[in-house]
Amino acid sequence: MRGITLSGFKLHAIFCLAAIFTLPVLPVDASVLGTVDIGRSGHGAGRTIDVYGEGWSGARGHAGVYMLEKTASSGAGDIWANGAIGGFCIELEEPAPNVTTTYDVENTSDAYNGYLGEVLGAAKADALSELWGRYHSSAWEGAGGFTWAQNNEAAAFATAVWEIVYEDLPADVTDWDVGHDGKRGSPWFGSHQVDSTLANSWLHSLDGSGPKASLAVFTQAGNQNYLVAVPEPTTIALLGLGGIMSLARKRRRA
Repeated sequence: MRGITLSGFKLHAIFCLAAIFTLPVLPVDASVLGTVDIGRSGHGAGRTIDVYGEGWSGARGHAGVYMLEKTASSGAGDIWANGAIGGFCIELEEPAPNVTTTYDVENTSDAYNGYLGEVLGAAKADALSELWGRYHSSAWEGAGGFTWAQNNEAAAFATAVWEIVYEDLPADVTDWDVGHDGKRGSPWFGSHQVDSTLANSWLHSLDGSGPKASLAVFTQAGNQNYLVAVPEPTTIALLGLGGIMSLARKRRRA
């Protein structure tokens, strides 16, 4: 079961928290390409914001980069070197693990969200890829010492990611708005105490013509899923994430 209680987690320390209800199990046909053993080592750039929707009503917590420490892997997971990996949470209702946990590696389009009861799909995966390709900065990753601008940008980027994940794709990209609910019914996403002007300007530029990043999702039932960049973009962009498995096998043989 995907339901987890809030015991052991602090609202001000971890943003993507466990919901107090039962969530569906992962679909059995999820496209698992490999595994990574990761633990949350801390936060990169970001700031505290208020979130609405997905079971929350003004919950406060970190919006920004989550720093993950990878210690082992299999299959496609071998593409990432052991050590620090910066990622963005894409499940607001789940907790961040405080111990090393084995995650599956999946294509972004195949990542299942228990609260939504669906996979992200190709259109949202494409929007996330363009958002990352246009605006993501590696300067947001690390252990600290970030400028005000870097913290502000990383938080805005996180809310743009959540807007794509949780809202319906709009007919016009200028309808994106991280500041309020733009979706009929539930679930939905809205946020306060964040630079919504910056986040919305990024979302409004996603017309399909921008650079696209090669992304994947680390998934684990009962814990946060993380959106991460695939290393070696010049190689992986040609292969597609589906080709990582064969590349990982070749590396192990070498």
